[in-house]
Amino acid sequence: MFGAGTPDALATRFAELAARFIPDGARERTDRAKRHLLEAIRQHEPATLNQVAAAVGRGAPAVSRSVDALVRDGLIERTADPDNRRRLAMRLTGTGREALSSRSLASGGLAQRLDRLAPSELRAIERAIEILERGS
Repeated sequence: MFGAGTPDALATRFAELAARFIPDGARERTDRAKRHLLEAIRQHEPATLNQVAAAVGRGAPAVSRSVDALVRDGLIERTADPDNRRRLAMRLTGTGREALSSRSLASGGLAQRLDRLAPSELRAIERAIEILERGS
């Protein structure tokens, strides 16, 4: 193993470091939840309420309230499903696609910090991220 760090010690250090760059206030939690819903809708377009609820692991009533807010914000649209008039199909609007593809507000501080690193340091971080992603 590289260095003397155990997996537990490295995990603790990594979590503490990440917490400094990724705020976890109400605004950030709301942003993550909104992105999660938008991504679930994008993956299932035209998405039904039950598909989205299953994808995000929440009940249909809670998702329905969140979907109402996304419609009010102009991020998604609901239309009658042509195959079943009682079911609504959801699709992202152009604004919703832009919101989903825009950089998360939470990553701003980290991106600024990474921007100051040397190319070799960025490659090392990229390699570490690849290794962590492979393990999940």
